[in-house]
Amino acid sequence: MADMIPPDGAAAFIADLGWAGDIVPLAGDASFRRYFRVRAGDRRAILMDAPPPHEDPRPFIAVADWLTSHGFPAPRIWGSDLARGLVLLEDFGDDRMREAIDAVPGDTDRLYAAAVDLLVDLRAHPAAALAPYDRATLHREADLLIDWYCPAIGIEADVAGYRAAWDAVFDHALAGDPVTVLRDYHAENLMLVGAERALGLLDFQDALAGHPAYDLVSLLQDARRDVDPATEAAMLARYRAATGAGDDFLAAYHVLGAQRNAKIVGIFTRLWQRDGKPRYAGLCPRVWAYLERDLAQPVLAPVARWFDANIPADRRGDPLVLSA
Repeated sequence: MADMIPPDGAAAFIADLGWAGDIVPLAGDASFRRYFRVRAGDRRAILMDAPPPHEDPRPFIAVADWLTSHGFPAPRIWGSDLARGLVLLEDFGDDRMREAIDAVPGDTDRLYAAAVDLLVDLRAHPAAALAPYDRATLHREADLLIDWYCPAIGIEADVAGYRAAWDAVFDHALAGDPVTVLRDYHAENLMLVGAERALGLLDFQDALAGHPAYDLVSLLQDARRDVDPATEAAMLARYRAATGAGDDFLAAYHVLGAQRNAKIVGIFTRLWQRDGKPRYAGLCPRVWAYLERDLAQPVLAPVARWFDANIPADRRGDPLVLSA
């Protein structure tokens, strides 16, 4: 398969960095990026292929440098070729938090606690020099649901009402001093590294400066695995106890949870329809369940009313199935 073939110039690129060796394909992600493991004797590294113009590795490199300089466990960058979109980085191995929990469910609380504690530490630092997670961005992302999901299942939604409903609650998500928001902070992007199995961070190239509740809700309302409501409640309480976050934080948590889940329903529908990846449509029922959990909170009342008026309960699910 063409996707399994290393990009042009990859062998020369790693050789110039002193890493001449085998290049073995790894899984890609929902973007145009691909990943390969470089094996040079007993050393291992990861080759990221982020081909321009579709991808730009510079944000990943910048955020990785900021994280490591502040003591956070991002992979070190061994070298880059920005013209080709090639980056050689530290290999964190294959032990992801998701599979670790699936294999040993008794480790669930310990691993989630470690992930929450990392966010507590991140909150203690002023945000990196990043674009703001502002009102316009929140709206643009939330619009993905009406741009993709609603048309896919044949619903002509009230667009103006949708945006007005979100605008009525977004102040909660814009309050306070911003922090570095990694944006895809969940069990498939958290690695267990080394003999001590410490957390390692991946997939943070889209980081913005925004509300600290965003990454917490990304972790505890995980689009790719079910998080028990009891685990969510316990870890939310752990974070609040460690930071002193009050009811205003809780309101922001649910607003950002609803916004993120609406966005993901739209993205997963787009990945099915536009990009030919139907498995993502099948993840939407889980995301809808999280979204409905957030919409039940009083702070989301304007948004909940819009959903009740525009998308009936029996039209909230797998868009591939509902479009049939």
